[in-house]
Amino acid sequence: MSKPKAKSGTKSRGKASKPAPRKKRTASAGEVTPAGRSSLLWRLTKWSLVLAIWGGLVLGAVLVWFAWDLPSINDLGPAADKTRRPGVTILAGDGSLIAGYGDLYGRRLTVNELPPELVQAVIAIEDRRFFEHPGVDLRGLVRAMVTNLRAGGIVQGGSTLTQQLAKNLFLTPERSYTRKIKELLLALALEQKFQKDELLTIYLNRVYLGAGTYGVEAAAQRYFGTSARDVDTYQAAVLAGLLRAPSRLNPDNSTKAAHERASTVLSAMVAAGYLQPEEATKITKTRRPGRGNAATPRSRVKGQTRRYFSDWVLERAAGYAGSTTTDLAVETTLDPRLQSLAEAAVAKVDAKGAQVALVTMRDDGAVLAMVGGKSYGVSQFNRVTRALRQPGSAFKPIVYLPALEAGMSPDSVVRDAPITIDGWTPRNFSGKYQGDVTLREAVARSLNTVAVRVSEDVGRERVVQAARRLGITSPLKPHPSIALGAGEVSQLELAAAYAVFANGGFAVAPYGISEVRQGGDVLFRRAGATTRRVVSEKAAAQTTDMLRAVIDWGTGKSAGFGIPAAGKSGTSQDFRDAWFVGYVGNLVTAVWAGNDNNSPMDGVTGSTIPAAIWRAFMAPATNVGVADVERTTPSRNASGVRSPPRRIPERVPERLDSEFILDQLD
Repeated sequence: MSKPKAKSGTKSRGKASKPAPRKKRTASAGEVTPAGRSSLLWRLTKWSLVLAIWGGLVLGAVLVWFAWDLPSINDLGPAADKTRRPGVTILAGDGSLIAGYGDLYGRRLTVNELPPELVQAVIAIEDRRFFEHPGVDLRGLVRAMVTNLRAGGIVQGGSTLTQQLAKNLFLTPERSYTRKIKELLLALALEQKFQKDELLTIYLNRVYLGAGTYGVEAAAQRYFGTSARDVDTYQAAVLAGLLRAPSRLNPDNSTKAAHERASTVLSAMVAAGYLQPEEATKITKTRRPGRGNAATPRSRVKGQTRRYFSDWVLERAAGYAGSTTTDLAVETTLDPRLQSLAEAAVAKVDAKGAQVALVTMRDDGAVLAMVGGKSYGVSQFNRVTRALRQPGSAFKPIVYLPALEAGMSPDSVVRDAPITIDGWTPRNFSGKYQGDVTLREAVARSLNTVAVRVSEDVGRERVVQAARRLGITSPLKPHPSIALGAGEVSQLELAAAYAVFANGGFAVAPYGISEVRQGGDVLFRRAGATTRRVVSEKAAAQTTDMLRAVIDWGTGKSAGFGIPAAGKSGTSQDFRDAWFVGYVGNLVTAVWAGNDNNSPMDGVTGSTIPAAIWRAFMAPATNVGVADVERTTPSRNASGVRSPPRRIPERVPERLDSEFILDQLD
């Protein structure tokens, strides 16, 4: 029986047959084989490396490009302050702010010299992770981005204190990617060069904090009147709050905005763990931005005309700065209350288009108020200190002083009659002559011929010498017309001359500076009043006696307001200048009215506009109500009689000023 044939494709017994080749599997569309995957991964890796290398090269090139012109940070530190000029803060006698000049920087203080509360307030509100990040806070950037996206606008910034320092010191405030990249590079460089405490020190001494102040020391001095070393927690919160918007949030601009921002800072200090919630609540409810007593808003001398005084003081304070860069704090004699009254008096009285100036001082020369013109904004020219004008009859007390020192008295009789000197014949304002009169009467009625006669009798040189003793330094010529105030003087020195009469005869040098400080050092402190006598006590008292008659029943009656006052009006040629200068107790005030171009006024005399301004100021300045005063009190003469002398009408006509009009001199 034959064996059956093996089937095709099967193994025969006893001998292995060659296996049939396996059929290749075809990949379906879109399917990646293991070999393909390996090849793709290799290509991705390769190109990623290539891109990374090229990206690194490009980034490096970009960084080099931006870093090429970055400013140097090597000059930061204490030595950097040597290039700046000092600023000046002008303070009134009560410590309130008058004005600030220049960029104000305080003494450089290290972090270790500042109270911990101040550093904590700044860290809490501006950069809570300052001591942890390397200059750039990626976590803070992400947090700021999320917060801004949720708010639909920019409500939080991601810049660190180091970035802010870089921007403030080296870059412009423009918003651009270029500036931001440079800011980041500078921040990283600063962190590499300086320790954290050093960066904080630089930042806190350089950051702008509003009102022209740079650094916490200058800001603390300006807003609180104290050093940054002595600020409390609330004041620290106010200073830290300024970093967001120094011009809008500073106490000088808005105490309300400053307080609200300080409350936000205190809340941030609670969140950072620096304060307990109850502490922050108590401080927020009981404190307000202020100077000295924080419960009282910081005062400031208001009114644009205060700048006449501060400009005058600045000229004298600048010399104390020397070559140092620390800011000056200048404490002055200005009295804010009297300054406000002076400004109100000048504004109240209609000057008929003329300029007006007023200065008031104590009888030791301390200037308490100054209005150098009707509008500082229109004209910064200070008419009190810079203008030289003819004082007219306001100069006559100086003319009579040598006569009193030579033995005459207010009751001495002189002749009021026509007189001619070298072809010049002066006239009385009224055109009439009174015959024999006393010196008191001649002063009260401002009789010109008597003044000229006395001047000629005692000698014109002695009149000039008397003016020099009284502090008048302006050029004066011994011309016959000097008796009638034809020489030119400044308003300030004329007021000082009257102050000598007011204080009993002691020398007076007008001054406005009490103390100058630079950092913690006192550079200048005013000594006590001078004891140098330049006029005898008797002559000073006799002059006061005659000047009281002027206001009691003479040509200056319109200036009276019910208490003993001494003064004199004056009107120069063709009504070009009108004056009233006088004193009550130790308060001396001089008022001038006129035109800057020296043109005549429309019949304005010293007994009209200047006297009205003088009264409007002196009555409230001496706490006497003008409205309640109907009659003045007549002065006593040497015999003790209170009634006016003969020939003086009980009611002086309104225009009876007895000011002469100078004839044109050769």
